[in-house]
Amino acid sequence: MPQIYTAFASEVKVDDETIEGLQSIEYAHSKSRSDIGAIGTDRRIAVYFGLRVVTGRLNVASGNARLDGLLEGNQAFSISATLRHGEASRQLAFEDCYLDQKRFAMNSEGHGEAIYEFTASAVREE
Repeated sequence: MPQIYTAFASEVKVDDETIEGLQSIEYAHSKSRSDIGAIGTDRRIAVYFGLRVVTGRLNVASGNARLDGLLEGNQAFSISATLRHGEASRQLAFEDCYLDQKRFAMNSEGHGEAIYEFTASAVREE
């Protein structure tokens, strides 16, 4: 049965410091892959797997001084997330992260939102 996690009960930290004002976290991981074809046929006979890439975004209400400092200083950091709903929980750990960019948006009906994009060397899901 699928598990539904709620943002209200979940928590995301950067180097053990909770990110205040976090609106959302998004991530994706992918592997490069090459198909190896047989000579004289259109069939694949093997697959070669290469680099795994982890990318993500942290959407924060208005901004975050800690993340701004990490972006400016080109410093490595880690992200840990605890996703919760009731008694159920799931842990995510992003290793050796770097911030690539920050975007900021604000509309007339709401508050400002900073979008921090990061890469990581790996993500562990438990």
